[in-house]
Amino acid sequence: MSDFPAVNSASVVAEAAFAEHMASWPRMPAWLAEAKREARKRFAELTMPTRKQEAWRFATVSNLSCDGFTLARGEASLAASVEPVVTCGGCLDFADDFHAGGKPLDPELAEKGVIFLPLDAALRAYPEFVRKYLFGHMPNLGSEKFEALHMAMFRSGVFLYVPKNVEVTLPLAALHEAVRPNAGLFPHTLVVADENSSVTLVEVFRSRDANLAHFACAASDLVALPGARISRRLIQSWSDSSLAFHLGSSTADRDSSIDSISLHLGGGHVRAEEHGRIVGRGGNVQMHSLAVATGSREIDQRTLQTHLACDGKSDLLYKNVLTDKARTIFAGLIRVDELAQRTDAYQTNRNLLLSPDAEASSLPGLEILANDVKCSHGMTTGQLDADQMFYLLSRGIPRKEAEKLMVFGFFEEVLSRMGNEELSAYAGGLLEKRMGAAG
Repeated sequence: MSDFPAVNSASVVAEAAFAEHMASWPRMPAWLAEAKREARKRFAELTMPTRKQEAWRFATVSNLSCDGFTLARGEASLAASVEPVVTCGGCLDFADDFHAGGKPLDPELAEKGVIFLPLDAALRAYPEFVRKYLFGHMPNLGSEKFEALHMAMFRSGVFLYVPKNVEVTLPLAALHEAVRPNAGLFPHTLVVADENSSVTLVEVFRSRDANLAHFACAASDLVALPGARISRRLIQSWSDSSLAFHLGSSTADRDSSIDSISLHLGGGHVRAEEHGRIVGRGGNVQMHSLAVATGSREIDQRTLQTHLACDGKSDLLYKNVLTDKARTIFAGLIRVDELAQRTDAYQTNRNLLLSPDAEASSLPGLEILANDVKCSHGMTTGQLDADQMFYLLSRGIPRKEAEKLMVFGFFEEVLSRMGNEELSAYAGGLLEKRMGAAG
């Protein structure tokens, strides 16, 4: 369990909240305290986003205020025993950013040197090692003000380290749950896979009560050292009245690979930023996402694939399903450095509109300085295929069932990449529930 004392409820953007946060962490390393003070200063200096900024083109910026959200109390009674969504080698449960239990790490993995701890515990046990990687790379795709708020206010999250040549066969898992009304959460995930190691991390972000509003500003940093393999599966189902930021960075070194899949199924306004970086020869980053936007929700996605070394690969596939008056924005860029020869990079955004009032905006782009590359981008936006619908109806399948089959066919391209049958079934159940509620 976390040893943070309970803090008073205060707006997460107030100076008083920052003071309470700092006081609640009595054994904070001096370097981290200084970094947090600098981040709080930067947050105060940066202005709120406007639609005049290219990074916020098409986005709604009028509802980004965090004033109504407060720091949560660290009460152990908030936690409940929760079964992991997959068979796993260990699980960390968090309630309102406080470690609240879980499943201990498999002793065999611990004997091999795997470290899987709440981030605040890792900072106490391995301060200099964590310092080497913590906040090494943030996506910096427009949400710098909220990145600064996250750095200033985060108190825990996941720290995962896999030593050289260790293969973790079962996934490791983490649950981040919002509990209190108007709670402000700042979960951070740091994964470091040493040379020739491999690991899968499954993270679920959700609201315990679907009727309560929350603010979540989550960040992640995945670091794959030479020859390492990291797979991350993120499933987000915040309440529909919540404001959420998910800010992720992946760094692939020589001959390493990072495979991330994000499912965004909740939240009233979600901003997702993902930056994949190839820094070593032969690095490979896969970035896949599936989002379902219903009602009047908005899901704003910004991505960057940066190639800084030769013979690298990156592949991005973002698929969105929209109903009612929902909106999605996708803006992605492939950037290839002049030294990154023989780069192989792809970027695809596909949007399925199930309502004439839904709106999807797509802005793919390329910025290539090398002359020996294979790069492409593309986007499609459309409705259910009329010929396919006619075929299903002609076979006696009711229209509602035919629509469901076609939508789940659209989902399958991402779900089939999960690599775990239990996780695919869990995600499919959430998708069916979401689409049922939309219908």
